[in-house]
This record gives sequence, structure tokens and C-alpha cells, in this order.
Amino acid sequence: MHHAASALAFEVQRLDVFVFRAPADPPVQTSFGTMRDRPAVLLRVTDADGVSGWGEIWCNFPIVGAEHRARMAAYYLRPQLEGRRWDSPQSCFGALNDAFAVLAIQCGEPGTLHQIVAGLDLALWDMLARRAGEPLWRFISGREDAACAPIPVYASGLNPTAPERLAATKLAEGYRAFKLKVGFGAARDEANLRAMREVIGPETPFMVDANQAWSLEQALQAGRAMESHALGWLEEPMRADAPLPHWERLAREQPLALAGGENLAGLGAFDDFTASPALSVLQPDLGKWGGITGCLAVGRLALERGKLFCPHWLGGGIGLTASFHLKAAVGGPGYVEVDANPNPLRDLLATPQFTLHDGAVVLDAAPGLGVEPDLQATRNFVVNVAGT
Repeated sequence: MHHAASALAFEVQRLDVFVFRAPADPPVQTSFGTMRDRPAVLLRVTDADGVSGWGEIWCNFPIVGAEHRARMAAYYLRPQLEGRRWDSPQSCFGALNDAFAVLAIQCGEPGTLHQIVAGLDLALWDMLARRAGEPLWRFISGREDAACAPIPVYASGLNPTAPERLAATKLAEGYRAFKLKVGFGAARDEANLRAMREVIGPETPFMVDANQAWSLEQALQAGRAMESHALGWLEEPMRADAPLPHWERLAREQPLALAGGENLAGLGAFDDFTASPALSVLQPDLGKWGGITGCLAVGRLALERGKLFCPHWLGGGIGLTASFHLKAAVGGPGYVEVDANPNPLRDLLATPQFTLHDGAVVLDAAPGLGVEPDLQATRNFVVNVAGT
């Protein structure tokens, strides 16, 4: 980024917090739990000139967690932000992480604090890009490209119940890559893999996500068992906090490329994993840790070290749009994840909706994220949370 210092300086006059819940139809199944509704927590920052920016905080789990994160954001971010002038989002990101470090230990909630800082960071970058009149991808990349290169996407969140039906629908909508949830027993996983390949064909990029379902031994077995399906990657086959040597052994002793990153936090952790041969695909989630500031650094590190950079996202529309901009800014091969399940909060919280051309999204030159939540259309999904 090569902006004049003044382009990155800011003072937030107001921070607004919004909570939404929409029904999940069908429910979203993972190996560790089922989502029966879809939550979203949005942050809006506004400066003295009335320029606003939007951010989104990851809040899928625990199922009851969105309201808590909203309260945490309102209570802890406001006093840190209001009435202070910052010279950049990066300095704000560093200062907030420092300010919350002891609190994170004391309350045992480093994740929640990372998430509220991430959502705020995203809102700040959106505000600054809007103020500059530049699309976020161009503002954060420092490049002068007139047009954005197409960003390949994949249809994600394909549940273990008849996934081939949803895949057929998404294929017709223009998706050209798919990711299936596994970790539901070897026989069921195998039947789903076969059914998927029948629908999408042998050449279509196809990945699987186990959501930390297995032990190291089970993951070795699963990777070998799935080899014949020509899979692009195996995502989070075991616990994300498994020691790095276990990941390296798993990479060596079974045939599938390994993916992960949504449950890593801190540049140190990403540095270790990008330096290791264990993961071929890095997937930070910009609403979970890092926002734009952290995930841009991770993306550049991943690219430098020959890894695929594929931002993780499975929430509302602001975080998804930001993931497109992040990927466009970093460049290189790889995909952005798009949830294949219906979610009105994905569509209504970022209007106008993205359009798909031959498996890819193209961003225009609208300032910032280039989208706005339709607060009128989402009014029936609003949850009023005390203290926000």
C-alpha cells in the first residue's frame, strides 16, 4: 500500500452494532453441530464527515454467540475508539490487540476479542476506501489496475444429506468448483463423493471439508480412502490445534493436499504454517481473526511461499464481499468460498448482490466494498440486543 499518510488516518465518531438472525432452511450440518438459523453481527463506523464503513464479525458458533459478540463489541470497542485519532487501521489493530491481551486471558475468550477487532478492522478499511472514492481491492493492493481480474469461487457448505441435488442447482447457476462436508462415517462420505462426481463430472474442481472430525490415524485412513475421487484438497481433517509435526506427517503419509487456516489466529501461527510443507492451502477468515490488516499480510505470505490463498467465509454478505476484495488485492491462484445454502443475510446484507460469470466474480470500481446492507428488507431478522 502506497497511500499518503493522511489517506489512512481517521477518527471514528460513532460505532453502531447490528444483530440479525434468519432461519436456516435447510439447517447447515457440520461434523460438530447443526445451524438451525443463520446469525450475523455487523458493525458500522462513521467519521466526522459522515462517511461510513461496514464490517462483519464471524459468529456462527456457538449457536447462541452472536448476541454476546455484539455486546462485547459495543462495550469494549467504543471506549477504545471514540474521540481518538489514529494514523492507520494497522496501528489501531495493533493497539486494540495489545489493549485486550490481558482481558483475553482473564475471561478465557481470545477468540471473541479477535473477532470483534477483525470486524472493526474491516469496517475501517471500507470507510477509508469509500472516503478515497476507490474500490477496496484497489485501495488495499496499492495497484493502479483499471479493472479487477475475475475471482474464482466455489460452492461450499454442501451438507451430507443429498449433496448432489444442491450441486446440480449450483452447477446450473454457474458454479464451477464445489466443496462437500465429510466426517459422517466412511460409508456415507464415500456414497456422497460418488454421487457428487456423477453430477459435476470427473474434471470439475472438487474439495472436501471434515471440520476437525478425525484423529491423526483416522485422517490418514480417510485421505487414503478418498484418493480415487481426484480431490483438490482435504480441509481441517483433524483438530486445528494438533501440533505441526502431526500435520506434516498427515501431509506426507496420505495423498491429498491439506487445507486450513480458519481456526488459526495471529501472524506467528500463519508464519509457522506457511513455512511448513503441511498445508498447501491457507484459508484465513477475515471476520474471525485479522480483518483486512491481518489477512492481507497472510495472503501475501502464502503467495510468497507457494501456497494457495483461499479466504474462508460462511456468514453474511458484508464478510463475503470483503473476502472477494481481499482475494482480488492479494491476487494469485485460488478461490473464495461462497456458501451454497440459502441465506437471506448473505443476499440482503450486501446489495447489490454479486453476479457469477463462468465460476467467477468480477468486482467493479464502486468505492469501498461497493455494497450496502438493506436494513429495511432485513428488519424482520433484526435482534434487539441490550447494551448495543
